[in-house]
Formats: sequence, C-alpha cells, structure tokens
Amino acid sequence: MEYKNSAQYEDAMREFHSLIAAHPDYPPGYFHGGQTLERMGRTHDAREMYREGVDAAARKGDGHAKSEMQAALDLLD
Repeated sequence: MEYKNSAQYEDAMREFHSLIAAHPDYPPGYFHGGQTLERMGRTHDAREMYREGVDAAARKGDGHAKSEMQAALDLLD
C-alpha cells in the first residue's frame, strides 16, 4: 500500500502479484491491484484483476468485497 500511495505503481504491482500468489482468496489484493492498474492507465489489466477478485471474493463468501469489485468493474465497462 505504501508503494501505491506514493505512486510507485510498478513496485506496488509486484507486491500485489506476490500477495495474490501467496493468498489467492484474499480479495483486497485484487481490489487494490485493480485500482493501481487503473492509475497506471492499464484499464484492460484492471478489468481482469477485478474479475479475478470477484471470483476470489465469491470463493471466500465475501459479498461486500465481491460487490465492491463488481462496482469497480462496472465503471470500467
């Protein structure tokens, strides 16, 4: 999050990818990764990250995270 908040987006994405690899059912990793990709102008990749996050949230039974990522995804579509 420190990388993201200080606009070090490439570093932030490396951390989010590592987090997701280690904890694939942790929805915040996808949500913040998607936001970071949006800030980088990588809309296509952000959509994919949010879609994966929706799936992760569904697997975990986290309706709040699922709806948050679906809303972010809807804004991009």
